[in-house]
Amino acid sequence: MPGNKYNCSSSNIPLSRTERLLRERELRDKRRSNRALNPNDSSDNSENDLRLEGDSSRQYVEQYLEGAAAAMAHDDVCERQEVRPYNRQRLLVVANRLPVSAVRRGEDSWSLEISAGGLVSALLGVKEFEARWIGWAGVNVPDEVGQKALTKALAEKRCIPVFLDEEIVHQYYNGYCNNILWPLFHYLGLPQEDRLATTRSFQSQFTAYKKANQMFADVVNEHYEEGDVVWCHDYHLMFLPKCLKEYNSKMKVGWFLHTPFPSSEIHRTLPSRSELLRSVLAADLVGFHTYDYARHFVSACTRILGLEGTPEGVEDQGRLTRVAAFPIGIDSDRFIRALEVPEVIQHMKELKERFAGRKVMLGVDRLDMIKGIPQKILAFEKFLEENAIWRDKVVLLQIAVPTRTDVSEYQKLTSQVHEIVGRINGRFGTLTQVPIHHLDRSLDFYALCALYAVTDVALVTSLRDGMNLVSYEFVACQEAKKGVLILSEFAGAAQSLGAGAILVNPWNITEVAASIGQALNMSPEEREKRHRHNFHHVKTHTAQEWAETFVSELNDTVIEAQLRISKVPPELPQDDAIRRYSKSTNRLLILGFNATLTEPVDNQGRRGDQIKEMDLNLHPELKGPLKALCSDPSTTIVVLSGSSRSVLDKNFGEYDMWLAAENGMFLRLTNGEWMTTMPEHLNMEWVDSVKHVFKYFTERTPRSHFETRDTSLIWNYKYADIEFGRLQARDLLQHLWTGPISNASVDVVQGSRSVEVRAVGVTKGAAIDRILGEIVHSKSMTTPIDYVLCIGHFLGKDEDVYTFFEPELPSDIIPAIARSRPSSDSGTRSSSGGGDRRPPSKSTHNNNKSSSKSSSSNSNNNHNNKASQRSLQTTTTDRKSGSSNNHSLGNSRRPSPEKISWNVLDLKGENYFSCAVGRTRTSARYLLGSPDDVVCFLEKLADTSLPNTS
Repeated sequence: MPGNKYNCSSSNIPLSRTERLLRERELRDKRRSNRALNPNDSSDNSENDLRLEGDSSRQYVEQYLEGAAAAMAHDDVCERQEVRPYNRQRLLVVANRLPVSAVRRGEDSWSLEISAGGLVSALLGVKEFEARWIGWAGVNVPDEVGQKALTKALAEKRCIPVFLDEEIVHQYYNGYCNNILWPLFHYLGLPQEDRLATTRSFQSQFTAYKKANQMFADVVNEHYEEGDVVWCHDYHLMFLPKCLKEYNSKMKVGWFLHTPFPSSEIHRTLPSRSELLRSVLAADLVGFHTYDYARHFVSACTRILGLEGTPEGVEDQGRLTRVAAFPIGIDSDRFIRALEVPEVIQHMKELKERFAGRKVMLGVDRLDMIKGIPQKILAFEKFLEENAIWRDKVVLLQIAVPTRTDVSEYQKLTSQVHEIVGRINGRFGTLTQVPIHHLDRSLDFYALCALYAVTDVALVTSLRDGMNLVSYEFVACQEAKKGVLILSEFAGAAQSLGAGAILVNPWNITEVAASIGQALNMSPEEREKRHRHNFHHVKTHTAQEWAETFVSELNDTVIEAQLRISKVPPELPQDDAIRRYSKSTNRLLILGFNATLTEPVDNQGRRGDQIKEMDLNLHPELKGPLKALCSDPSTTIVVLSGSSRSVLDKNFGEYDMWLAAENGMFLRLTNGEWMTTMPEHLNMEWVDSVKHVFKYFTERTPRSHFETRDTSLIWNYKYADIEFGRLQARDLLQHLWTGPISNASVDVVQGSRSVEVRAVGVTKGAAIDRILGEIVHSKSMTTPIDYVLCIGHFLGKDEDVYTFFEPELPSDIIPAIARSRPSSDSGTRSSSGGGDRRPPSKSTHNNNKSSSKSSSSNSNNNHNNKASQRSLQTTTTDRKSGSSNNHSLGNSRRPSPEKISWNVLDLKGENYFSCAVGRTRTSARYLLGSPDDVVCFLEKLADTSLPNTS
């Protein structure tokens, strides 16, 4: 979008996210100050006079929406002059319902009725961006003429319609949204009475849900312009972020939930749990009202999907979806100003006269199961029972706004509330007055403000509520009276207003009754303190601040992602790798096994089938390509893995290749016997004590297990409860460091869900020079290797195998990784490896010093074409029946006095391809996303090798 500050590539972007957000807040404050000093600035004339004193709620919204016509006309003029009018970012607000309801008056005539809601109010005074609304107009319009007429009428209100037919609305909105998601998110569970019928119809409802979300995405994509921010709202549109990202991966997408998000134990009962979570994770920023809801969402992603939860959000293969809490507020100034309107003042006077001599308690709720209206009334009854002195001195006004009146559960609730109210009024009322005034209807804005202002105690007893802004509205209208707020701890507002309110458990009738007594008898001083705290919060944490903060953080999240992506290696250039492979004469392919060549396990959306995943099997589609590559005499393949020898034997025994097990410590050609490449005098005395610790924690961590290998021990908690597993891993490490390995020569390698203890120097990079030596001897290699492809999903500790072959390392590093084989008759092999920085033994050091050759002398060559000529001392050997070697398990070799030294590697930079699989934080040059991508690439590579095998 031209002139959009968020699209410019500035080199002055602060590196710290906090710095960026603070700077953005400072700029917003400056703009607000400028608007306050210049209220008649023509640049904002499209939204002037939105806050006229005396506006009713409906008129207030009407004026905001009707300002669009003038704004759009002004935009058209500016665009013809090639000038952007405001330099403001466009915001596409996508919600299930538009802020207007349409009523058809004729074939091509519509009247629009304003339906002011919390989201509309939140965006009314926000001037940092230009909002456009996308949603359903609440009416079925099957004909094209009607759709065009309605679209035109809505355009004048900054609204864009999504047309849903009656069947979709029934299945998507009434079915999946209101019958499945809404009860589940409010801890009511899935429908109980007709569970079997619901299960049978569930799939059709979910299909309609996805179809409706796709229809919303189609409309968004049609109106999207580069630089726009797309803000999706609520549980109706959980599938939308994924649909939008499939259209355009660079689209800025945020998703906000206005209800609670349940604990993972509740969410996991949902049949489509995994698909919905992954769809939401496609968004750049996911927002909730409270930290609890955000924590539940992250927990669901880790426990159900097996992803990594971080303090910032959820990470999936290097992509981070930021998850944060953004408590919504209200337009507090609007309520404060309303108290000065003559109509409101008159209402207040009438109410004070009507309830003179009595304390006024107030409840304002939708007539809904989650609002706790029966619990509230029963608590009031208990208070009257225990405090006879208050029976004629207090009155409860309960406003219950009807909702979903056609649903049987809501009809039962209405009857239940009426029955309780009638019983209490009959018990404690008189001919002239009753303790409860119950209204089954809504009040207009002015009447509601007047009622808030004269109330002494507000009672909010929600059983589960996303936020509950009634508490905010009450506080905003209490500057004069300074009434007391009794607030359910299960409402999201409890986290914001908890300090000044009296928090209660609405299920505990006795506690709520006692809190009513506390509130009515509270001293003026305490009421003043409590009100002052909450009033400050309501004044500063407004709906406009909420919207601006969310969009600002969404913009910054995209910047942060771009900075992160800039550090991620590019995708493997397969065509280039294949072309250079075909031109080379002596190739070396080093392949990892686990998560590289393994067969994927179909978990059908479930997290981790432990039995299947622990049984590692070669991908079935790789058998042909591997045989073709192995049959090419110019290609040497090494499978380098942390797995045991038996696992590699089972999967690769039929191929002509080299197998390097346990991180290269054991090596064999598939038609030969295993030999060891372990350094001599490797200290393994620590094994028994570490094994004892691992066994202890395995017994106490369900679904964890440990593996015993010759050079290492691994404790794996991938399938255990994630949070418990992390705690156990932390405790295990403490036990290890203070006990068995405190003085041992070992390395502790922490994977994402594992702890490995291995002898110092046991890494893939440390073993690769010894492996190369054996390969050179076995193949009687006379020409240097001029092409290396190294692909794997290696732990960070083992990625030294990538740097071992790196031709473009600085020249002062190359001597340190130049390798030579010792020529002493003892057969001792050097234990120094690619990532092993321990000093070598004196004899090995002297030998390296005398016989190693490196390419450091070529450091003046062009950097991109610099060849790394690693020196490897090779020997002609004799097989003698009496030869012996401490570390050979077969085919032992004994060097002869005659030595020949030559360069094993003649590797130019463009002929080296290191590639990590599924790991974005890597020292490899390139990336491949999954084992399936590896299969696809190796198939292409095998096709290139076929002519060479003829």
